[in-house]
Amino acid sequence: MSQSTVTTTALAPARRIAALALPALVVLAAEPLYVLVDTAVVGHLGRVPLAALAVGGTVMTLTAWLGTVLAYGITGRAARRFGSGDRAAAVAEGVQASWLALAAGVLVALAMQVGGGALARTLAGGGGDVAGAAAQWLRIAALGAPGLLLAAVGNGWLRGIQDTRRPLVFVLAPNLLSALLCPLLVYPAGLGLAGSAVANAIAQTVSGALFAAALVRERISLRPRPRLIRQQLVLSRDLLVRGVAFQASFLSATAVAARFGAAAVGAHQIALQLWFFTALVLDALAIAAQALIGAALGAGDAAGARALARRFALLGGVCGVGFAVLIAAGAGVVPSWFSSDPQVREQAMLAWPWFVAMQPLAGVVFALDGVLIGAGDVRYLRNLTIVAALGGFLPAIWLAHGLDLGLGGIWAGLTLFIVIRLVALLLRLRSGGWAVVGAVR
Repeated sequence: MSQSTVTTTALAPARRIAALALPALVVLAAEPLYVLVDTAVVGHLGRVPLAALAVGGTVMTLTAWLGTVLAYGITGRAARRFGSGDRAAAVAEGVQASWLALAAGVLVALAMQVGGGALARTLAGGGGDVAGAAAQWLRIAALGAPGLLLAAVGNGWLRGIQDTRRPLVFVLAPNLLSALLCPLLVYPAGLGLAGSAVANAIAQTVSGALFAAALVRERISLRPRPRLIRQQLVLSRDLLVRGVAFQASFLSATAVAARFGAAAVGAHQIALQLWFFTALVLDALAIAAQALIGAALGAGDAAGARALARRFALLGGVCGVGFAVLIAAGAGVVPSWFSSDPQVREQAMLAWPWFVAMQPLAGVVFALDGVLIGAGDVRYLRNLTIVAALGGFLPAIWLAHGLDLGLGGIWAGLTLFIVIRLVALLLRLRSGGWAVVGAVR
């Protein structure tokens, strides 16, 4: 890749950003949409199979989250190599990440065969029909874990080399296959809940195989390189710790909301799921930032990377303002889509002003998260998230409980979490300390 080509990439116009962000959004949305189809199919089997799917699905969701952590780490590393003009080295990052993903996936699959029953009983609150059905579903579905994680890192390295077409095909085609297989296996084939698990495992295995085949077609060495894998593990570790801080914060918020009563926790769930939906769109922008920032820094273009970072921050803010307008306009309508209970809708209105106000701020935060991940500055992100969670979010929400501030207090705490991160990210952006050039950081 010539220096002029890389510079053009670093100063990418909006259409280049869109070319990366929009396919990433479709890929991100594919799995939640399939889960909805799966839930609808299984839901007609009765409450026990549906509850079992919820229990088993939680474990596979955590596995998918691990895949996302691996993917985010590999995107920036591959993009740096690609930006430096060394496509083979960028793909080599994908090879080593794929070995790591395959090993993790096999461990998950084996662990579920041995301990799936005990885990299902723990999550289901004891033995019984739900725990038994969940264990059966989990043992079958876990066989797709190697494919699931291979697909996740495949998305990462292909985004790093600016390839958005193949991930779209490799994810959508297997998900469509699974959406067709699921009702056929559950009903005409008579497999019931197990049919759902089989459809999941087939789709994930096919997807992983497609990404693995893409590596083989690159015609580079597939030999494991332990030193490179260790470097990737360090990066993934920091992203994993950051993710755990997020999970702990949101679980604590739900726990506090539950202490305010059923209506409050129901309203919190509505607002939180809508928040996750907006995060999905903003994550697509962050993924584009990871790929383009990594490529610019790999090419030695620190000035271009800084200009691109400012553009992403602006785009994130614009997206956030758009969400804020839509959410504010839907205040009197949207909660009723999820609940007919007037108390739940009333409680939702306590969170709504905070939910609206944080959107523009969150838009910038998500975009800058992508910038720093692409730059490999994940240690800063890890430390920032821990400080914002332990020093802002968690004390604020438990103070809301102690002072009986209700759901509004919880969402004020979430807004504080966003504000702390925004200020620190803007300071980091201004310092320029994140913009370290070279093929590796």
